[in-house]
Parts: sequence; C-alpha cells; structure tokens
Amino acid sequence: MRALLVEDDPDVGQHVYEALQEAGFVVDWSRDGNDAWFKGDVEEFDVAILDLGLPQLDGLSVLKRWRAAKRTFPVLILSARSNWAEKVEGIETGADDYLGKPFEIAELIARTRALVRRAAGHADPVLTCGALTLDTRRMTATVDKQPVRLSPLEFRFFSYLAHQPGRPVSAGELAEHLYGDSDGVDTNAIEALVLRMRRKFGADLIETRRGFGYMLAGSGD
Repeated sequence: MRALLVEDDPDVGQHVYEALQEAGFVVDWSRDGNDAWFKGDVEEFDVAILDLGLPQLDGLSVLKRWRAAKRTFPVLILSARSNWAEKVEGIETGADDYLGKPFEIAELIARTRALVRRAAGHADPVLTCGALTLDTRRMTATVDKQPVRLSPLEFRFFSYLAHQPGRPVSAGELAEHLYGDSDGVDTNAIEALVLRMRRKFGADLIETRRGFGYMLAGSGD
C-alpha cells in the first residue's frame, strides 16, 4: 500500500516514515503544502497522513484542494492543536480521522491501516481471498491454512490485491503501489514477480484477466 506522509518537522516525519515502512507501506514524504497538494493531485495513494501546520500552504487548504479535485483517498490529520472547532472543520473539509500531537506511533499505524481497510470495504484486519488469508496487523499469511513466509515485497503485493476485491489490477498500477514513483520499475518486473510467486505459492492463487491485470483467486466471490 502507498502512503503520502505530509509533515514538515524532520524528527516527527522521520519517525512516522520509518514506522510506516516497517508496517508494510511504500511512503512518499512531502515537507511543505505545495508539494503535498501536487503529489496528491497527480499521483495515486491509498492513504495520506497530513499535518496541518505546514509551510507554503496549510494542511486544511491542501485537503480542500484534494477534495475539490475529487481525490478520494482517506486522510488522517495530524495536529498539535487541540481546538475542537478545528477538528470539526477538518472532518467537514473531508478528513477521515484526526490524531492530536503528541501521539503513540502504534495508534497512528492502527488508524492508518483501518482507514485503508474501510476504504476497500473491509472491517476485519484479517482478509480472506480463496486459499489465502492475510493478517494485516501481524503481516502474516496462510495458504490453504498453512503458514507461509512472505518477504516485504510479497506482503505488499498480496495486501494490495486483497484490498481490491473483485477488481483486476494492471501491472502498471501494481508497480506504482508496490514500489512508489521513484524507482523506475516497469511492468516486466511485476510480471516476473507474479511468475515467481506462482511458483512459490501455487499457480492458482493469482488469476490473470487478460487485457486487464491480476487479481487474487476468490476475491470476487
């Protein structure tokens, strides 16, 4: 899953950036409002963590521009301000959740994961697609009820497809959400990854919808 972190404080930003990576996210980090607005407007993200007190363009203005442009990814607001009126304004502007500073990093990760799940129509952190069961909290998986070891990349692959039930995902979209925008990964790398995972976990686990992309077997049931 791909997250956009918008935070100008270098210490807070580094802490959150590293925690999100450890939780299985590919993270883009913007340090000012203009850069955040541009990235959120032209690139695809599964969730954004947005500080309000930003240089150049404040967080609420960034959020308003995203929503005006019909950018619907879930947004978690971070703020050192505890004013209830500001919280209400943030929610009414289009935020999905609000977390005050200082915060516990475990709570931020839990809220971020929950926003991604709910955006995909899942309430339970354990996702089941045919023979695959994925625990998004523990970052573990079973295939045919047998535990399997996943690399971070394999976990991101299964997690992204599991969050797109019944929808084939193109190789280009997978590359963007598994690697981010800066690695220059082409669709051949995704095809090689799918081939390797079929050999490792079973050929029937990942379906190919010719001309459309990939999906997990059973995800459309």
